[in-house]
Amino acid sequence: MAGDDLYDPLGLDRGSRRPGRRIPVRLIFIVCLGLTLLSSFMLLRLFGDPSGGEPQAVAAITPEKLAETSAQKADPGPSANKDTPAQTMVEDATDLEQKSGVKVVRWGGGTTPGATIIEVPRALGVALAPAPDRRLVEQSRYGLLPRVGADGARPADVYARPVVTAAAMKANAPRIALVVGALGLSQSATEAAIASLPRAVTLAFAPYGRNLEASVSEARAQGHEAILQLPMEPIDYPQTNPGPHMLLSSASAAENTDNLHWLMSRFTGYTGVANFLGAKLTADSAAFSPVLREIAERGLIYVDDGSSAQSLALTLAAESGLAATKADVIIDATPDGIDAALIKLEAIARDKGLAIGMASALPASLEKIGRFARAAEADGLVLIPLSVAVGKTAPALVTSEP
Repeated sequence: MAGDDLYDPLGLDRGSRRPGRRIPVRLIFIVCLGLTLLSSFMLLRLFGDPSGGEPQAVAAITPEKLAETSAQKADPGPSANKDTPAQTMVEDATDLEQKSGVKVVRWGGGTTPGATIIEVPRALGVALAPAPDRRLVEQSRYGLLPRVGADGARPADVYARPVVTAAAMKANAPRIALVVGALGLSQSATEAAIASLPRAVTLAFAPYGRNLEASVSEARAQGHEAILQLPMEPIDYPQTNPGPHMLLSSASAAENTDNLHWLMSRFTGYTGVANFLGAKLTADSAAFSPVLREIAERGLIYVDDGSSAQSLALTLAAESGLAATKADVIIDATPDGIDAALIKLEAIARDKGLAIGMASALPASLEKIGRFARAAEADGLVLIPLSVAVGKTAPALVTSEP
């Protein structure tokens, strides 16, 4: 039989075969559905995000003019054939979302709602350019040194912080640059300055601290512009000694340049340098001029802290082609005079349009400077980073930030 020919080669006996069991189709469907639901539940438990972990910004959605929109729907009036404000707002919001680069994810999908305002939170802040920028560094025997890039880019420009102000602020509002220095020596003081001071305050780092690169990176990540403090010979040296590799009036140009390179190699990402002490060196034209020329050639800015009336910094800087400025007020020259110094700084800004104040990272200084800086905008003042006070003009950004 044909049937026997089929089964015999396989060693099967037709008479011994049992009917096969059939699994109900309904059971298969129920099992598959259960597995699908269980998988979806586990994914939501693990990730809790319908966007799959993509970067996202939380936006505050605020209804606006809902009453007007309802009234227009009830009584469209003679202009009913034209676009209503609600329609215009929908079109504007859609266009804004498409052009802004901000991906708006709505739970359950949906399109742009009508009559709403999407406000990106201020906490997004300002991001400074990453450091080190390969164009702006060169290797030395001490480490990376700043330089002008082959394309002409300067550290003073690339690493600078833009100006951030309230949109309603007047264009000619008085400007104040605040610089807090001696950072990097005390980890607690450094962390306190980075965390507590408004981002527009420029932070100046000494070259001797531990983990300087990490501290400066954290400061810049928080939006603070950074500068390097250079120890220079004071009048009463060696009784007062600002530290190793200081710049000396008795040293040759080559020796000072070598020490300057050591100091400059301590960290990256700074826009310029400031003196630390140095009343003797800054009054010596022959010794100080080569130092300023080297700073200028490396694309940096310079700020004199204003502690010495005999300083030739601004005159020599102009001869060297170096963008430089001088502080108007040392805010904590005396511990009891901080409040008076801040009042003086504000008066100078209102009189001249710009004032620069410098201070150290003492607890009392941080507390009072922070309070003054946070109230500046409400008082009609614009806080600017130091780089903007040295040869720069229009702000790079006008917006609003906490």
